[in-house]
Amino acid sequence: MRDTRRLRLPRLSVRSLPGLLAALLLPLGLLTPAAAAASPPDATAAADPVRIMPLGDSITGSPGCWRALLWNRLQDAGHTGIDFVGTLPPQGCGIAHDGDNEGHGGELVTRVASQGLLPARLAATRPDIVVMHFGTNDVWSNIAPNRILAAYDTLLAQMRESNPDIRVLVAQLIPMNPATCAACAQRVVDLNARIPAWAAGAHTSRSPVVVVDQWTGFDTATDTYDGVHPDASGDEKIAARWFPALAAQLGSTPGGPGDPEDPGDPTLTCTASFRSVSVWQGGYQAEVTVRNTSAAPVRGWTVTLRPADGARVTQVWNGALRSAADGTATVADAGWNGALAPGAGTAFGLIATTTGSAAPAATADCAAAPAS
Repeated sequence: MRDTRRLRLPRLSVRSLPGLLAALLLPLGLLTPAAAAASPPDATAAADPVRIMPLGDSITGSPGCWRALLWNRLQDAGHTGIDFVGTLPPQGCGIAHDGDNEGHGGELVTRVASQGLLPARLAATRPDIVVMHFGTNDVWSNIAPNRILAAYDTLLAQMRESNPDIRVLVAQLIPMNPATCAACAQRVVDLNARIPAWAAGAHTSRSPVVVVDQWTGFDTATDTYDGVHPDASGDEKIAARWFPALAAQLGSTPGGPGDPEDPGDPTLTCTASFRSVSVWQGGYQAEVTVRNTSAAPVRGWTVTLRPADGARVTQVWNGALRSAADGTATVADAGWNGALAPGAGTAFGLIATTTGSAAPAATADCAAAPAS
């Protein structure tokens, strides 16, 4: 049976009411003036993270493990104020990372542009930077470079409508050589050759477009599992190529590492890629392509070249050669080819002597000088 006896409450004096009210208000976060003065709130607000959208097809999203490697490389370098964004969730990889992305398997950039699919994705994610490797399925479908670049124009206009200050890193695509498409390898080369000029024409100081060379040094035989999609080695190479270009953008992006009120001069980066042209007994001819991978123009560049297997660079054209005793060659621009817009590139040729029979190879590092 329920006890219906009245519960007697202790009698409260008027003098005790303020203490009771304070006790009741504290759990609700309502402080009396005295309490608020005793515990001032922390007025320091954390800066909003820089929102980075990885955009593309299955190479970006299914599972796109280069994103996990890139995320962790950025974190290790101190770029912690970032947020990878996209309408797609993480898709595996087994590595802790921010896996949000916009890499839709099988998607064509021309279809995304013609069907107006990107604006809703931008509205849902509000990126500050887009990292775009897009067009592989278009190449596979034998869509002409003109149409692919026109789709790039459409997507870039939509990005800038969403965010006038958006920054875009656009890849020269990794090579592809699927068993069912013998012509695809050359089609990628043809498209990649057009991308730097497109980027230079699309670039603005407010909304830079930066080309990142993902093609050079990528081998479909060792860096993909099917001639198209990267394996673990390929993921490492893709992440390594994105990292310096993206880190340069974060260095001067509001909300990124560094002082947002005084970002200073933008970080200047360039890449140098070596390729053999012809080989003969005791020597070879090679070409080195220099590309401005930063968001600002450069007025000059210097390449440090270390030929493998004891080779020595003896002659250079379209550059100024200085050789060291250990065989290291330093090649500066020739003056007329030193100024490079963001995404633009140039090349110099060389002759080297060799004593062995190994295939020509060299490591190449590039340093850029700021435009005056």
